[in-house]
Amino acid sequence: MYGMSGPYLIRGSVSLPETELMWRFSRSSGPGGQHVNTSDSQVELRFDLARTEALPEVWKQRALERLAGRLTDGVIAVRASEHRSQWRNRETAAVRLAALLAEATAPPPKPRRPTRIPRGINERRLREKKQRSETKRGRSARDWG
Repeated sequence: MYGMSGPYLIRGSVSLPETELMWRFSRSSGPGGQHVNTSDSQVELRFDLARTEALPEVWKQRALERLAGRLTDGVIAVRASEHRSQWRNRETAAVRLAALLAEATAPPPKPRRPTRIPRGINERRLREKKQRSETKRGRSARDWG
């Protein structure tokens, strides 16, 4: 059949190790005509995140923390069944797994540095508030006879 389209990059030079990917195929629901009942086109890709040596330790810890809800005994599973061909579903699953790991291993965003409001802007705001308050006070009906 076709060869897999190379290593799936996570980020930088780190990619999914082909040897650590566990594939499982089963019958898929959805389109396929008469052929659908005989071919195992649904793909389940499993990757042992807890035991992998392919990721830097810091990334691994980050991913284990962020994907905790999706892990089963340290293994992450991704399913794909939208295509009729098993090969295309394999591609989809691998790309999805790489994207998931890229997101989970990304460094945390830099903390926001608080900025000060310039004095002039603050003074103008207070002046406008005072003016508005005067306008409204002038509308009250108490001094009409």
